[in-house]
Amino acid sequence: MKIAAAQYPIGRFSDFKAWADNAAAWVADAAQNRAQLLVFPEYGAMELTSLLPETLQADLVAQIPALAPFRDDFVATYAALAKRHGVHILAPSLPVQLDNAIHNRAYLLSPGGVAFQDKRQMTRFEKEQWGVAGGDTLKVFDIGHCKIGVAICYDIEFPLIAHAMSAGGADLVLAPSCTDTLAGAHRVHVGAAARALENQIYVALSPTVGEAPWSPAVDVNNGWAAIYATPDRGFPDDGVLARGEMNKPGWITTTLNFDLLRSAREQAQVFTRKDWDGQSRPSLAVEKVALA
Repeated sequence: MKIAAAQYPIGRFSDFKAWADNAAAWVADAAQNRAQLLVFPEYGAMELTSLLPETLQADLVAQIPALAPFRDDFVATYAALAKRHGVHILAPSLPVQLDNAIHNRAYLLSPGGVAFQDKRQMTRFEKEQWGVAGGDTLKVFDIGHCKIGVAICYDIEFPLIAHAMSAGGADLVLAPSCTDTLAGAHRVHVGAAARALENQIYVALSPTVGEAPWSPAVDVNNGWAAIYATPDRGFPDDGVLARGEMNKPGWITTTLNFDLLRSAREQAQVFTRKDWDGQSRPSLAVEKVALA
């Protein structure tokens, strides 16, 4: 299966049609390159706030409910693009207000349906300044080519989240991200590479890039896309299948061989996947030893 991960800049648009035309151009570009699964980043949909009055564009809290009228058309746009091109699309995530809770939601659009994954682990910014709450359900999606999970940005830094998806059958975890600092970008990449190693799976990371000074939520974006495998037999020594150039808008692509992935687990130099759940897993008890 050929996968494309976006290095996606936050755009500013005059109306919804201009936004939809931009989305269509991005999807068409990847589809013309024969990509079958397209991955967009976390909070890439915050560019829809450019359609709001300027006072709301600058209001970090009030802009979330103001985005609600666009949500159905946003999902319908990507659903139509998935059907038109015969591809699967992880759309840019957006904050969704449901009753008294706000969730960071990433929609997965396929020719045959629509699903979503809510981010589970919130950053300090999301909790303390934005009021976004974590979701409580992890999902594994069967898209025919493979089964996938979605670990949104900070989620990929927590081993048990990706491990639960892998245990549920996911051979690929998508990690859409949005980071303003290089330290943040490195954290999600270290997490993505580690999750690929631990579970002997593929992990694909897609970031926002560039600046959007009019947006208090996504004003500065630093990152690069990458697709990781376990650094073991059958894969690159560093586990990097594809890597983009930092902050350069566009797609990176590679072809994922799931038969190779599964067979490599049986011939690997180390069995991290088996050993995590197997008899060699160490006890969680910690003995305290005083030397002074």
